[in-house]
Amino acid sequence: MSYLSSLPEDAVLTDVFRAFPETSRPLLDYHEVVMRGPSPFTPGERELIAAYVSGLNACDYCHGVHTVTAQACGIAEGAVPAAVADLDAAPVDERMRPVLRYVARLTRDPAGLTQADADAVFAAGWDELALHHAVMVCALFNFMNRMVEGHGIRAGADYYAMSGRRLEQVGYAGLARLLE
Repeated sequence: MSYLSSLPEDAVLTDVFRAFPETSRPLLDYHEVVMRGPSPFTPGERELIAAYVSGLNACDYCHGVHTVTAQACGIAEGAVPAAVADLDAAPVDERMRPVLRYVARLTRDPAGLTQADADAVFAAGWDELALHHAVMVCALFNFMNRMVEGHGIRAGADYYAMSGRRLEQVGYAGLARLLE
């Protein structure tokens, strides 16, 4: 149930976006750049990072939506929750493991990051641009998790499935158009 009485009791994130377009439109534009613009990571890998960070933050809404989106973009079914539970045993591409370890540390202990953490990402074959993109996805979803939780937004598996497939199909720019 949303904490804002002006929103429907069963409000979802698009309801918040519609209620506050002055902050939502630039945010969705930024999502499109970070999540669908040119990047060393595929859209699926970026959705994996988003869902993983959201899982670490126990933001069920973002974790649910972006797990479905990651799967729709080619990430193996079950990989995201498995990574949150045990990254070493999860069915995740080996090159992504150090990236996910990096964003986990950035989420849980940002001041504890060291050059060794970055070097592990580089040793897996990623470059500085890739590290930058991983940081930006991680930062965006730490922000979004707090936005969702702060507004009291909740949903269930049916909504996650619908929203995740919609994001895969229309991207974040398409989501912005739905607000018009």
